[in-house]
Amino acid sequence: MIFGGHLDPGERPALLLIDPARAYTEPGSPLYAGVEDAVDRMRELLALVRAAGLPVIITRVRHEQPGDGGLFARKVPGSAAFAAGNPLAEPIAGLEHRPGEMLLTKQYPSAFFGTALAASLTARRIDTLLIAGLSTSGCVRASALDALQHGFVPLVVREAVGDRDPAIHEANLNDIAAKIADVVLMNDLPYLKKGVTP
Repeated sequence: MIFGGHLDPGERPALLLIDPARAYTEPGSPLYAGVEDAVDRMRELLALVRAAGLPVIITRVRHEQPGDGGLFARKVPGSAAFAAGNPLAEPIAGLEHRPGEMLLTKQYPSAFFGTALAASLTARRIDTLLIAGLSTSGCVRASALDALQHGFVPLVVREAVGDRDPAIHEANLNDIAAKIADVVLMNDLPYLKKGVTP
C-alpha cells in the first residue's frame, strides 16, 4: 500500500468548523454551493461537540482593508462576499460561535495561514482536529493539510463538509483520505455523546 494509511487520533480533540458563512447557502450569492444537507450535519456535529464539552474553533473570512485576501481574492472574485458589513459574510443560522469558543478570522484558505491557530492549539494541548465546514476542495482541504503539517491529527467529518460540485467534493474526499487526513463518519467518532439534537 502506497497511500491510505491511518492516523491514530489523540486524546485531546477540538472541532474546527471552517467558514460556515451565508455566502454558501444564500441563492444569488456568487459563492452559493447548494450544501444545505452538509449544513444540517454541521449543526448536528456542533451540538454533539458542545454536549461533550470539547473545544470549538469557528473560522470566518473578513476583508476589511484594501489588499485583504491578496492574490487569493483576485483569483476568486466571489470572495468579495466576505467584505466586512456584507450580510453574506455572516454565519449561517445555528452555526454561530458562543462565548468561550474561539472565533478565528482568516483571509486565505487554510485556517493556519497567517493566524495564531497552531500556537493556540499547542497552548491548549489539543492534538486532534475534527474538521467540518466549507468547502471540501478549498478551505477544508487546505486546513486539513496544514493541520497534518503542524502535527495535529486531522479527522475530516464526511457528512459535515460540502462543496458546490458533488464530483469535486467526492474526488477531494478520496484524495484527502489517501494523503492528508482520516475521513470519518460522525457516528464513528469516539469523542461524542450521541442522541443530542441541535
